[in-house]
Amino acid sequence: MNRWTTGQVAKERNISVRTLRYYDQISLLTPSYKDENGRRYYSEEDLFKLEKIIILKTLSLSLEDIQYVLDKISYKQILVSHHNHLQEQLTKLQANISNTVSLINMLDIDESLSWEQISYLVQRPQESSSKWIDYFEEDERQFLKEVMPSLEGGDRSTQKYVSLLRRIELCIKHRISPESEEGNRIASELMDLSNDTFKGDEGLMDKFWEIRRKPSEETGLYPISEEVLEFIERCISYQQSNNKSR
Repeated sequence: MNRWTTGQVAKERNISVRTLRYYDQISLLTPSYKDENGRRYYSEEDLFKLEKIIILKTLSLSLEDIQYVLDKISYKQILVSHHNHLQEQLTKLQANISNTVSLINMLDIDESLSWEQISYLVQRPQESSSKWIDYFEEDERQFLKEVMPSLEGGDRSTQKYVSLLRRIELCIKHRISPESEEGNRIASELMDLSNDTFKGDEGLMDKFWEIRRKPSEETGLYPISEEVLEFIERCISYQQSNNKSR
């Protein structure tokens, strides 16, 4: 039969000798074997019990609660609880990652955003940031949920939209006209990207654009300034009129 000293257990399980002695002191985990010299050893069953204690600690249970439930639930139940705990942690981590990506994309669009604005946008409840979807029919909603880019997305489509909005901001800042060559390039890229996003459905594209012009408080969409919206309308209108005249 294999047996381990307190020091060996501490090293193998990455736990301090002091902690193991405390567990022994409160009778949470007591070495089950003692030799003729009084030296105590942990058995395989003791180590199995220690693993259960370590997992239960990750669930934020107090030592008193662990002592109470330790012999009352199976190892599988402990593992299931641990799995659920990890899933909750994963959900929180993914939300934090999404918020961080949103923050990066927001600053790419507008570097002048104040920390208060950024904090508000990132921390908006999910239901508030998705109100725009309620303007569409059920079949349209399902389609849009699958294809629409979002600030927390790191996909190429999202990055392209962010890049275009940033270029528009720069045009406005440097007083470059929507009817300029750069405005024409932006219009072409924006229309191509929109066609890809909406799969050529011009009716749905126009409907979304009308909703996009509503106040962000009503739609939950990322707020875009009137200057940017006007620039987009003018550069697209100019390009379309040029295409018709050819």
